[in-house]
Amino acid sequence: MILDAKIPEGPLAEKWSKHKFNLKLVNPANKRKYTVIVVGTGLAGSSAAASLAELGYNVKAFCFQDSPRRAHSIAAQGGINAAKNYRNDGDSVYRLFYDTIKGGDYRAREANVYRLAEVSVDIIDQCVAQGVPFAREYGGLLDNRSFGGAQVSRTFYARGQTGQQLLLGAYSALNRQIHEGKVKMYNRHEMLDVVVADGKAQGIVTRDLIDGTIETHAAHAVLLCTGGYGNVFYLSTNAMGCNVTAAWKAHKRGAYFANPCFTQIHPTCIPVTGDHQSKLTLMSESLRNDGRVWAPKTPEMAERLRKGEIKVADIKEEDRDYFLERKYPSFGNLVPRDVASRNAKEAVDEGKGVGSSGKAVFLDFADAIKRLGEDTVREKYGNLFDMYYQITDENPYKQPMRIYPAVHYTMGGLWVDYNLQTTVQGLYCLGEANFSDHGANRLGASALMQGLADGYFVIPYTVGDYLATIGPKPIDDKHPAFAEAKKSVEEKIAKLLSLKGTKTVDDYHRELGIIMWEYCGMARNEAGLTKAKGLIRELREDFWKNVIVLGKNEEFNQSLEKAIRVADFLELGELMVDDALQRRESCGGHFREESQTEEGEAKRDDENFAFAAAWEYKGYGEQEELHKEELVFENVKLTQRSYK
Repeated sequence: MILDAKIPEGPLAEKWSKHKFNLKLVNPANKRKYTVIVVGTGLAGSSAAASLAELGYNVKAFCFQDSPRRAHSIAAQGGINAAKNYRNDGDSVYRLFYDTIKGGDYRAREANVYRLAEVSVDIIDQCVAQGVPFAREYGGLLDNRSFGGAQVSRTFYARGQTGQQLLLGAYSALNRQIHEGKVKMYNRHEMLDVVVADGKAQGIVTRDLIDGTIETHAAHAVLLCTGGYGNVFYLSTNAMGCNVTAAWKAHKRGAYFANPCFTQIHPTCIPVTGDHQSKLTLMSESLRNDGRVWAPKTPEMAERLRKGEIKVADIKEEDRDYFLERKYPSFGNLVPRDVASRNAKEAVDEGKGVGSSGKAVFLDFADAIKRLGEDTVREKYGNLFDMYYQITDENPYKQPMRIYPAVHYTMGGLWVDYNLQTTVQGLYCLGEANFSDHGANRLGASALMQGLADGYFVIPYTVGDYLATIGPKPIDDKHPAFAEAKKSVEEKIAKLLSLKGTKTVDDYHRELGIIMWEYCGMARNEAGLTKAKGLIRELREDFWKNVIVLGKNEEFNQSLEKAIRVADFLELGELMVDDALQRRESCGGHFREESQTEEGEAKRDDENFAFAAAWEYKGYGEQEELHKEELVFENVKLTQRSYK
C-alpha cells in the first residue's frame, strides 16, 4: 500500500500559503462548540494547547508530570534554528530546508521540511514577544551560534538552557488560557488508550497517577504531543519518565508507526560509568563550536593514559588525532551528529578510547580558552561546564571533557500526513512523537524548532479543517467504544498486578536496553538484528510470566507505571528490529554494516529505499504489515552526503 501524504500541489515555496487558504475554517462562534484533547505539555503540546484555546476552542490538556514545567523539553540545551540570516552569512529559508533534508540523509518529506524552515522565522518573533531571554550581542541584537550540519550561524540560544526558557514561554501562554477557563489542565494523568469510535478518534482513557482512577475523556479531536521513545534503550539522555505508551496505544488502535529504526545517537554525552546508572547526561552540541574532539593517535598511548602512567597534558599536539577535523575539513567538529558519533565509536573500537572504561574521547577547550579567554568561555557555556563538574568532579576549564555517544532522539514516530493527521481520522501527532521532518538524522537545534512550529503555526490551521468537516455536534461519550477502551485498560492493569514473579520491571527494561544497544544501536547487521528479534520475543514472554509488580492500582504506584511502559517498550523493540532488518541500506542514524563506502561512510540505496516505512499493527506478537510512502525529490538532488 502506498500512503498518500496529502501534499499540496504547486511550487515548494507556495505550498503552505496556498494550502492554508484552501483549508476549511471554523467561525469564531462555532469554535467554542468544539473540544480538543492535547496529550503531553512539552513544547509541542503547550504551544498547541495555548494556541487552540486562544482561538476559542475548549482544550483538555494532560501530562503525567506534576506540572507542564517538568516536560522533557526543558532538557534541550543548545538552541533553536531559524532562517533569520541575522549574521548576513548566506542563510535563507531554502538553505535551512536544504541543510535539513541533507542532514536527514534524504529520507524526509520535502514539503514538510520546507514548511518547517518557512515558519522558523516566525517562531523567534513569537518567543521574543513572550519574553524568552535569548542571548544578545553587545549592541542588543539577538545572537546566533553554529551547530552541526550547517556552515552558517542560525541557532538562537539562551546559554545552555534554551529548552527550559522556551518551555517557560509556552507554559506562560498555556497558563493564561487555564486562567481564562479555555484549557482544563489534568496533571499527573497518563494516557493509556485512544477511543476510536466510528473510525474517528473521539477521546482517550487515562489513569490518575495519584489514586489510580481510570477515566474516559471525550473530544472532537485528539493531539498526541508525547515525545520520543529513546528509553527503549534503557540508558539514554531522556528523562526516566519518557516513554512510548501514548503513541504505542494509538498504533494499536490503527495509527501507523513510521521509521522506528531511525534513532539518533548524540556524540557529546558524559560516558557511562557503571550498572548503577538509570540515565545519561548530555553535553550540548553547542560545545562543538569551540571544543575540539580528539583521541590519542595510538592505542599504546591511550592505554598508558587509561592506566595513569601519563596525563592528558603529557600528550603532545603531534600525538593527538583531531579526527573530525582531519576527515571532514569543511565542517570539522561541526559535522552532523550521526557522523560525529560513528567516528567516536571508530576511535574507541581502534583502541584509542580514554577514561577508565576506554569508551570515551576528548572534547577539549584549551584552544578556545587561549583564544577567547576563560571569562568569555564561561559566559557562553558556564552552566554546562558546571554541570559536567558536578557529575564528574573534573574541571573542564583545566582538562578536556570526556564524551561518548548515547541515545538521544528518535526520528521515527507515528506516521502523519501534511496536516499532521495520523492514519486514524481526528488523531493528530506533533513534535518528536511523529516522524515527519528529520528523515534519518536530526540536525542539532531542530527539535525545538519542530515542536514549536507544529504547535504554534501548523496545527491551528490543519485541525480546524478536520473539525469543520465533522461539524460541532457533541461527542457521544456513551458510545460502546468508550466502555470497551476503559475495560481493556483495566484488564491489562489487573493482569500486571496479578503477576508475582521474581524479576523487577527494571530488570527487564535493563535487559531490553542491552539487546537494543548491542544489536540495534550505532551499527546494525542482519545476523545481529535477527538474533535481537528472537531475544526480544523471549524476553517479552518471560516478562508476562516472571515480572513482579508490587502494590495495587488504587494508589500512587510507580512500579505499575513502569510495568505498563516497559510492556510497550518490549513490543516496540521488536518493531524497531523489523524496520532495521527490512531497510538494507545505511542512512543517517541507521548504519547497516553491509552498506558502507570504502571510507566507512553510510551508503544509501535510493533506488530501493527512498520511502518512509509505515507499519500497521496486526495483533499481539504478529508480524506487522509494511506500507510505504514514496519520497519524491523535486527540489534537491539525491547525492551521497559529504561533509568533507
